[in-house]
Amino acid sequence: MDWSRDLPTWPLHNLSRRIASKPHQWHVQETGTGPLILLLHGAGASTHSFRALIPTLAETHRVIALDLPGQGFTRAGTKTRCGLEPMTADIAHLCQQEGWHPDVILGHSAGAALALNLASRLSPAAKVIALNAALGRFEGVAGWLFPVLAKVLALNPLTAMAFTLGGNPTARARRLIAGTGSTLDDEGYALYARLIADRAHVDGALQMMAQWNIAPLADRLPQITARTLFLAAENDRAVPPETSDRAAATMPNATLTRLPGLGHLAHEEAPETVLPLLLDWLADTGP
Repeated sequence: MDWSRDLPTWPLHNLSRRIASKPHQWHVQETGTGPLILLLHGAGASTHSFRALIPTLAETHRVIALDLPGQGFTRAGTKTRCGLEPMTADIAHLCQQEGWHPDVILGHSAGAALALNLASRLSPAAKVIALNAALGRFEGVAGWLFPVLAKVLALNPLTAMAFTLGGNPTARARRLIAGTGSTLDDEGYALYARLIADRAHVDGALQMMAQWNIAPLADRLPQITARTLFLAAENDRAVPPETSDRAAATMPNATLTRLPGLGHLAHEEAPETVLPLLLDWLADTGP
């Protein structure tokens, strides 16, 4: 995504700034005061995924959202640090550089895996909200992360080009999102259409998929003591809600709430449902 061309019409662009923190040039949106909540999107998304949550969360919290390396407006300094462990280390470095000490880390899908991986590194007291957490080992439609196929695609320099040239991007965005079990408004489809039409963004998402390895984190879940809220949408066709059920059952301080009738992008399709759950949990757990 081009900073000068695309950012002026991007959601909450007035909150955006760039931060150089080796090896990446990060896109960050920041607003609000109070306890710090860090927002991490899933593979193939960007800060826009939280556009309906940020203004309300900022009424009681300092909110920081960032684009993952190579995705959205964050420029990856290298293509070799897009897996779970390198991204965790690079986000931790960014937080340490900027003096950010998150009280809460909220992650969606693959971003939830990052949130759980980050919590113990950044602060022993940090809490986690895991929304449709991608913690399973390639179940259901989440098999699109299958590493062998992803590596083949990512290693081919023509893949991102072919994907971005593959027909009407809005129609493709609608098909992709329908496959996750979610239904968005016209703005939501248009934003994803812009992302999947951008070659650099698609390449960044492919690199993330190719380097993803959830196994070490999945094995470590019983040792993660962070107070954690799992939100699992019952119509999620990308990550089955049972994935969150199993993860929450293995963790010592985790609770789970199901979201009936919603899909993988639950926070985008029904923020009026998700926000009260977040605010109630945040109020109960304190700063």
